[in-house]
Amino acid sequence: MKAVGYRKPLPITEPEALTDLTLDKPQPAGRDLLVKVMAVAVNPVDTKVRRNMAPTTDAPRILGFDAAGIVEATGPDASLFRPGDAVFYAGDITRPGTNAEYHLVDERIVGAKPQSLDFPAAAALPLTAITAWEMLFDRFGLKRGDSRGSILIVGGAGGVGSIAIQLARQLTGLTVLATASRAETRDWVTQLGAHHVLDHSQPMPPQLQALGIDGVDYLFSTTETARHLATYAEIIAPQGRIGVIDDPNSLDILPFKRKAVSVHWEFMFARPMFRTADMQAQHDLLNEVARLVDSGTLRTTLAEVLGPITAKNLRQAHAAIESGRTRGKLVLAGF
Repeated sequence: MKAVGYRKPLPITEPEALTDLTLDKPQPAGRDLLVKVMAVAVNPVDTKVRRNMAPTTDAPRILGFDAAGIVEATGPDASLFRPGDAVFYAGDITRPGTNAEYHLVDERIVGAKPQSLDFPAAAALPLTAITAWEMLFDRFGLKRGDSRGSILIVGGAGGVGSIAIQLARQLTGLTVLATASRAETRDWVTQLGAHHVLDHSQPMPPQLQALGIDGVDYLFSTTETARHLATYAEIIAPQGRIGVIDDPNSLDILPFKRKAVSVHWEFMFARPMFRTADMQAQHDLLNEVARLVDSGTLRTTLAEVLGPITAKNLRQAHAAIESGRTRGKLVLAGF
């Protein structure tokens, strides 16, 4: 089968950073699904792994987490899906990735693809939808219909921010604020449902004061947490909650003590990585996201399809992600 991978960490400007490969087709076992991959999305985690993690064996490492495709075969213990089912999912960081014609994934972290979306539009959703959903409803403890308070999503135009805005606006009554620094990204987050848009390249406290907001109750930091940490301590409300998903070199949370603020990490791979007892919650979550998409409540965050799944196109996608200036999700479709 065709695949794309790498043999050592390299800058994305190097041709060997990602290369086209031919590998054996894998076989499902246990609760695995063998999925014929139709489309994949590229996330910041792809670029972080490629830059920092060498393959652990002599074999090349295959990246890719988001995927949409068709179940080709199932393992002997699988019961949630059958061959021919259209699915979407975000994979498992401890296993080979989705940048391959065929991919093995545990059915407990797979959802039925939204019927109203094609494969590229569906592939844009899983990783960011799981991350945003788990932060809002598992880490922050929000409930559907909660209407008291406000939430600020820093990096609102990114993949995670783009779905977090929608979930917060459509499923809660919170005042939704998001940050964006360019005209096109401000328009994007407004279209997704943000009540107010802040410019994170400018001081945020006066922007909140101009809106009559003394402090935000929930703050979801999707990017540049270290840069904004002092500002967060200033703008978070007493007894507020802060959520983090990026990788600051250090995170001094002592400034939040006097406000009794709680700090929450979200890592959507934790459930499959540790085979937690509630691992199948991601299957249920993705099925609910599909239902919300098909009902018109949520929309895909697909921004651009860069072409088929090749090393050249994936290098282009990685370079775009590393620029820090993407909007929504970049997707590749077909081999």
